[in-house]
Amino acid sequence: MIEDRRSGQPRVQILITGGGTGGHTSPGLAVSALLGARGIPCAWIGSRDGVEARLVPERGIPYFTIPTGKLRRYWSWQNVRDLAVGAPTGLVHAVLLLGRLRPRVVFATGGFVALPVVIAAALRRIPVVAHEQTAVPGLANRIAARFARRIALSFPGSESVFPAEKTTLTGNPLRPELRAGSRAEAVTRFHLDPALPLVYVTGGAQGAQRINRTVGEILAPLLEHAQVIHQCGDSRATGDRAWLEGRREALPPALARRYTVLPYVGTELAAIYATAALLIGRAGAGTVNECCQLGVPALYIPLPGTSGDEQTANAKVVGRAGGCTILPQATLTPELLLERILGLLAAPTRLKEMGERARAVAVPDAAERIVALLLETR
Repeated sequence: MIEDRRSGQPRVQILITGGGTGGHTSPGLAVSALLGARGIPCAWIGSRDGVEARLVPERGIPYFTIPTGKLRRYWSWQNVRDLAVGAPTGLVHAVLLLGRLRPRVVFATGGFVALPVVIAAALRRIPVVAHEQTAVPGLANRIAARFARRIALSFPGSESVFPAEKTTLTGNPLRPELRAGSRAEAVTRFHLDPALPLVYVTGGAQGAQRINRTVGEILAPLLEHAQVIHQCGDSRATGDRAWLEGRREALPPALARRYTVLPYVGTELAAIYATAALLIGRAGAGTVNECCQLGVPALYIPLPGTSGDEQTANAKVVGRAGGCTILPQATLTPELLLERILGLLAAPTRLKEMGERARAVAVPDAAERIVALLLETR
């Protein structure tokens, strides 16, 4: 461990930056856990309001925030404000923080908050390792790659976007606590029936209104065959949570007991994954990686309109291996969704095979590969 002579405190060796979404945050958390286990000090620079602002401090990682904005691919006056004010201010803060923390290397996981840190690292001649979680690299990482010494990829094929000499296939790491899930814990915590399959519905931290409403329309016939844990977000704008709670109250008591609505899922996620027979959700990098690493079969409904249609690309990587089924949102109806779900639940052997094929897509030692890459980068 290196000591900072000025403060007498362990000097940060690895500075992690990134966030805004779970997909950009989870890889950093997985890497930080391994660094901590090896006694390697790290810290994190993130945003004030992103997912990382809650999850990182909970794990005891020193956390610092910088002003940030968002680079949109469409015309908006907010682009002018963010680029003229947010980005330069964030860069100044990042330069000052890096001077104070003096890391040996910066690990950038993506999101707009990472860009000022990456540029500040380049100005201070601190090497950067960027990590791309999706099959279609996002705009922030495309820019960050210009300043990065090395680029860690989650999927084969995405290296064509970056200089070949910089890229290394590492996979996308999984937070270690998600591997410790217990079916018995889920049965007790959510009062589940061990004889019924569990369907886990998730739209990510913010929820997904189209999925929420479609599932809400088919609750009664679905709950005749399964039990459901539904992570729906808590958006006041959509009112999905209240609407779903109302749908639950209208069910016969025997069916209502099979339906759990949660705005967010925290530490209980590991137990849910250990129990789920099927996941229904978007195909963001975080969800896809978790399902693959844990062998959870999934029915993905990719979010349309994302950069490069990255969610469809993520799902297709798993689909080509036979580890999931894909239902485009353009064709999504309550009737079709119910048909797909019941068809999968009626074939448990197929579900088991899907899970095994999904697991084959994952790189189990991704965190170890990334840590090795960080430690060898000069």
